[in-house]
Amino acid sequence: MADITRASPTGISPKGVSRRRLIASATTLFILPVIPSLAHAGTILAVRTWPADEYTRVTLELDSELKTEHFTLENPNRLVLDINGLTMNQTINDLISKVKPNDPYIASVRVAQNRPDVIRLVFDLKQAVAPQVFTLKPIGNYKYRLVLDLYPKVAQDPLLAIMNGNADNDPLADVLEKLAQNSPDQAPIPSVQGQKLPPIAAKKPDEPDALPPIASTPGVDRPILIALDPGHGGEDPGATGRGGTHEKDIVLSIGRRLKKLIDAQPNMRAYLTRDNDYFVPLHVRVQKARRVKADLFVSIHADAWIKPSARGSSVFALSQHGATSAAARWMAKRENDADLIGGVNLGSHNKQVAQVLLDLSTAAQINDSMRVGNRVLTEIGKINRLHKNSVERAGFAVLKAPDIPSILVETAFISNPEEERLLRSPAHQDRIAKAMLSGINDYFAAGPALARKA
Repeated sequence: MADITRASPTGISPKGVSRRRLIASATTLFILPVIPSLAHAGTILAVRTWPADEYTRVTLELDSELKTEHFTLENPNRLVLDINGLTMNQTINDLISKVKPNDPYIASVRVAQNRPDVIRLVFDLKQAVAPQVFTLKPIGNYKYRLVLDLYPKVAQDPLLAIMNGNADNDPLADVLEKLAQNSPDQAPIPSVQGQKLPPIAAKKPDEPDALPPIASTPGVDRPILIALDPGHGGEDPGATGRGGTHEKDIVLSIGRRLKKLIDAQPNMRAYLTRDNDYFVPLHVRVQKARRVKADLFVSIHADAWIKPSARGSSVFALSQHGATSAAARWMAKRENDADLIGGVNLGSHNKQVAQVLLDLSTAAQINDSMRVGNRVLTEIGKINRLHKNSVERAGFAVLKAPDIPSILVETAFISNPEEERLLRSPAHQDRIAKAMLSGINDYFAAGPALARKA
């Protein structure tokens, strides 16, 4: 038999080449596992702080979701946060300068590389806090966000004591309080979701009482109480006009102006669900109004649409059976998504309380809401074009207080350049506030069914 083995150009037979390749492959397989892989290091894109009397929020925006650990220390009070997968850079150092001297909770921040891939943040605190630390998934213009909400560990809530001593107890309010207190996920704070209501006697310079007095016994006259709810805030800017105007800033300014007008009335007081630039979850806005036993809830917004030609003011009431138009349905979804933009800690969200609020909205509430909505819409129509000539209805989460007439006012389209310019005008903001007050006064003059008589 002829020998078919041929020499290769290297002088090695094919069998030898095969054996060498096999050995080389085995060697490669053996080496690969011990080659270290380079892990992706996270990057901090931005840092933001939102100080407020109710709580301070610190937000770190990241390009990826990172593992964190945190703990608190006493004497002195500190919060320690370790973030895995980070190295020092200028953005994280910027957090130090973001802390303002008037922050109610944070005195200072220290940042250091604790381990090769771990950044440690130490927050020196002005008081003991009950922190909530959670991550938000990307949404809108935001990437991953690591959020630190610093709530007071012991929140003074004089309204709770007044309500407990009030013979005119509200059974649903008691149910909500018990659900909130018994929730295993609830932070150890007496206020719902850690929200701290300002003391009744507290005053700001040149402003009336932060909260109106409430009668301690039934039948005693007290001022009519209007809960004013400036939409959005903090991490949630709301709609933004072409000129860079943020909805959250405009509606807060209108809310403050309306509050001053209401407080100047002889038998009426206003309470703001937020009085500064911070985020308040939708259900907490409703709970705040119920805790102070408000007679009316008015949520203030500035509309936006995909076309800049859209314009005019609108008023909405709650619907339990579908929206009155496609635009109303779209608007309700946009406003209800505020919790996703602003950032709610779902781990501590009391779903039972939220469900109670969702299920117990009443026909009487909706009927009274339509009555006050029509009066407010009529008055606003005297100073601004109306987008719709009637009150529209949709499933707005913020209108679902079961026993408080509630309306949502879209003051104008901030996406319309002309109306954006008007909304920025202090004089026009005053006109809007006065028109809303006129509608509110007309409503109470007619003797609404749900309002507590003053």
